[in-house]
Amino acid sequence: MGGLRSTIVLLVVAGGLAGYIYFVDADMAPAGVDTKPRVFVELSSDDIEEIQIRNDNDVTSRAQRIDERWQVVEPNTTEADGGVVGTVTSNLVSLEVQRVVDENPADLAQYGLNPARIDVAFRLKDQQDFQHLLVGDKTPTGADLFAKRPDESRVFLISSFLDLIFNKTPFDLRDKAVLKFDRDQAESIEVVGGSTHIQFARNGTAWRIVTPIAARADYAALEGLMTRLSSTHMQEVVEPEADDLAAHGLDRPAMTATVTSGGSRATLLIGRADVGGRFAKDANRPEIFTVEESLLTDLAKGVAEYRNKDLFDARSFTANRIETHRGDEALAFEKSSDGEEVWRNAAGQTVDTAKVEDLLTKLSNLRAQSFEETTHASLKMPAVTVTIRFDSDRTETVTFGRSAIDVFAGRADEPGSARVDAMMFDEAVKAVDALR
Repeated sequence: MGGLRSTIVLLVVAGGLAGYIYFVDADMAPAGVDTKPRVFVELSSDDIEEIQIRNDNDVTSRAQRIDERWQVVEPNTTEADGGVVGTVTSNLVSLEVQRVVDENPADLAQYGLNPARIDVAFRLKDQQDFQHLLVGDKTPTGADLFAKRPDESRVFLISSFLDLIFNKTPFDLRDKAVLKFDRDQAESIEVVGGSTHIQFARNGTAWRIVTPIAARADYAALEGLMTRLSSTHMQEVVEPEADDLAAHGLDRPAMTATVTSGGSRATLLIGRADVGGRFAKDANRPEIFTVEESLLTDLAKGVAEYRNKDLFDARSFTANRIETHRGDEALAFEKSSDGEEVWRNAAGQTVDTAKVEDLLTKLSNLRAQSFEETTHASLKMPAVTVTIRFDSDRTETVTFGRSAIDVFAGRADEPGSARVDAMMFDEAVKAVDALR
């Protein structure tokens, strides 16, 4: 009898489970099918021409699409951050009703919708009226937000992450870049402030230092400098219209950085310290803003930080002639110009290509560990002098000298000297010996 009861209980449980699965499955759509309705039907980001946001601090900002670019027009006129505005519009387009909680609410205040905590509005092309999304409080679990459209009575839920997307300030919507320039067209950069005065000039894809010394610049360092200037963001706008530069230390800035690009000049002024940063201004725009203190520190780097550390520009695959002089001994090797990938010595004899390329690789790997402003005494009686011709018509000469255990190098076209890793230099000398 007890066994029969157990069997009956198991059948009831199994039947209930089967019923639950049936009803749950019946309520589910096939995988990959979106069953949640859109808040705004047949809406495209490309059709949105204007957005207006009243945030939870009752501050309204408005942005318009003008000639395919977004511009903030309220409360001030300035260029908009296209990425931020685009995130707002794309989320309006894809906005889904998670669940309807009240078809005919008697009291909207209980949902934070009377008045709405946030009002997000947008206007489509060729239309005058705005469509609105009213956003209220979070649900008790915090997973969703109460929301509604003013032209509908129902209250529904939207995902809580949208609070960060829609609850924007005017500062959030604006372009926050501290300096505007076309980096692809940049021709020169000048940084002035305190003991720093460095000027760079671009020649094709290469950069050179022209002040305070004439030397090759490190390409990655210059790209890093341009990235720092173009991608640094304002911390906050302190004055929409700059009425008093002196009050912010901008009449005599602590540092200026100027980029000449396509014939135009963009200058960043960095003034006196403020709590958590520095006052700053783009000379071509009216507002005064703050930037992080580290920007001033980065711009104040010495010229050595921007020098090209490679002693040779040539590489094994670009070189076509190499000469070495050590005491009275001179060696010369030249790559054939008849299409054959062979190297010959001064007597016209074929030499081991692998050994020549090994030498060129070891030379191209030599880098300056540090720089000295003056020419080191050891370079007056050099241990080795190397001249390489590359790219068909470019030639460079580097002289190496020894002082006890230290090795120094100097280029004919650059001032001062560089300290070089002695072990790497010795390896290069061994590669020369292998070709004797």
